[in-house]
Amino acid sequence: MNAVEINFDGIVGPSHNYAGLSLGNLAATNNAGETSYPRAAALQGLAKMQANHAVGLAQGYLLPLPRPNDGLIRALGVDNTADPALLRAAWSASAMWTANAATVSPAADTLDGKCHLTAANLATMVHRGQEWPDTVKQLRVAFSNAEYFAVHDAVPASFGDEGAANHMRLCREHGAAGVEIFVYGRTGGAFPARQHEQASRAVARLNRLPPDKTVFIEQNPEAIAAGAFHNDVVAVANEQVLFTHALAFADQHGAYAAIRAKFPELEVVEVPARAVSLSQAITTYLFNSQLVTMPGGGAELIAPEEARTEPILRWAEEAIGGNQPIRTIRFVDVRQSMANGGGPACLRLRVVADPATVDPRFMLDEAKAELLGNVISDHWPQEIAPGQIGDAELRKRVIAARHAMLTALDLDELS
Repeated sequence: MNAVEINFDGIVGPSHNYAGLSLGNLAATNNAGETSYPRAAALQGLAKMQANHAVGLAQGYLLPLPRPNDGLIRALGVDNTADPALLRAAWSASAMWTANAATVSPAADTLDGKCHLTAANLATMVHRGQEWPDTVKQLRVAFSNAEYFAVHDAVPASFGDEGAANHMRLCREHGAAGVEIFVYGRTGGAFPARQHEQASRAVARLNRLPPDKTVFIEQNPEAIAAGAFHNDVVAVANEQVLFTHALAFADQHGAYAAIRAKFPELEVVEVPARAVSLSQAITTYLFNSQLVTMPGGGAELIAPEEARTEPILRWAEEAIGGNQPIRTIRFVDVRQSMANGGGPACLRLRVVADPATVDPRFMLDEAKAELLGNVISDHWPQEIAPGQIGDAELRKRVIAARHAMLTALDLDELS
């Protein structure tokens, strides 16, 4: 089997809006009430996918979930007396951030030799907690080959689980056996710690991971309080490299030691706070970049344009290039996603598998990129003002837009 890393990006949904529903996500709350541009957002995400595919990276995608979610509206009895935030939650397009869709353990890591995907319950926020049943439905279509994949329901909502955004994997190469790192938070700060330790441990068991190949690390409460609502806002890993802010973990050096005990090949690229402050890291989403292995070798950091700042460029001049663990940095425009609190890494779920084992309707090629671009350009709303949420005509357009994409891809079973 030719196992490679496939990045599955979420296509930004036609109801993309700035409702400011995510406490602790500073970008989302700071931009609450702004006019959104769903068409531009989806095309920005598609352009990132196309650029990655063009350089030889395996690229897939996941589709928007059904919105507005009438099931949530009925379950909460939403009417004109309800908190407007509940209606906005039912319209949320936050499933675009597929880093939160599931936690993925490749076949090389698991006891049964299958790639396991456990959907995240996202229980901390109502606009996200509604997602997992439809996410599982889609994952079970994309990864339906039971010889190679096992897709699990989310763990009970008693323990919040935010998926791959709080999970990292280290390995000599993507297809080799690796060590998986689960990062959790503790409650008590100004913002919720969304990843519960017991959720992480349950996911590790569901994914059939041997205990000697897992590490559980506490996120730095200071980072959560500063707006790092997920670990991937302050750290990202790829093969042997852990790219991290110096204040990412509660016990930074203890975390390195725990990882090295199970993965001695660890290479740490630590950005000191004196070079890039925690606030700058969170504002620019430097660590919410995709760290990928290029087909010709070497790692590239795919960062948001917002990270093209003087402190980061000055740090990168010394720390990136030559024979260093990260060879190049490339900037991409995902401004519409960034304004809602999601950078390049939020938009993708990493799955190590043979692309031939994945349903081909979810794999990007040039023809599908053109098809997706045409559907988005023809059907996605150009803009959504805050007062339009709940509008009957917009509702019809959002539903029709998603249906047009499903039909174009021959995926009507997800209707």
